[in-house]
Amino acid sequence: MTFDRSIKIAPSILSADFANFGQEIQAVEAQGADWIHVDVMDGHFVPNLTFGPPLCKAIRPHIKTVMDVHLMIAPVDPYIDAFADAGADILTAHLEAGPHIHRTLQAIRGAGCKAGLALNPGTGIDDVAYLLDMVDLICVMTVNPGFGGQKFIHSQIDKVKRLREMIGDRPIHIEIDGGITPETAPLMVAAGADVLVAGSAVFKGGSVQNPAPYGDNIRAIRAAAGSA
Repeated sequence: MTFDRSIKIAPSILSADFANFGQEIQAVEAQGADWIHVDVMDGHFVPNLTFGPPLCKAIRPHIKTVMDVHLMIAPVDPYIDAFADAGADILTAHLEAGPHIHRTLQAIRGAGCKAGLALNPGTGIDDVAYLLDMVDLICVMTVNPGFGGQKFIHSQIDKVKRLREMIGDRPIHIEIDGGITPETAPLMVAAGADVLVAGSAVFKGGSVQNPAPYGDNIRAIRAAAGSA
């Protein structure tokens, strides 16, 4: 993965057909997805239960782009090696998930993955300053984590602007997760984001048998983001 700040659209498979992940991933990549975003939830850190390392390992051969694994789990550390072995390119852990986030980020990089740091809507950015040398990506949650299809929280725009200033010229992606649509994408890109996670906004209206809407949706988000 070479670093660049071009706009990247990362469809979340949380909105895909669960019975057909391999073909869904191939379809969205063929229709222009830059990364594939995998939302891992444990029913404990967030009020929902989704995927574990075996699912990640099963879909890895279908992903030709970047496998972006978002760990909404606590504790994180016991599972890092399993997700790394399953083929994650990026492993993102929540600042709020445990007392030793610096150690967690070290362990992620030690396992051979890019290290992401996720922030809930209610979390400030003061603590991030001491972690900037440890991260390759900062994921700003623009909904409360746990479910797809929630409404975008506008207070996070200012957080992204402040993060962008803090990052400066460091090679760190700013990823937005939650409520991304053609309406909200330009707001986040103007604030400094370069990776946009979109679930329902990408997958709505399409299917493996009819993937063209995926491409229309991705292009609409990209065009809106590019107008920022």
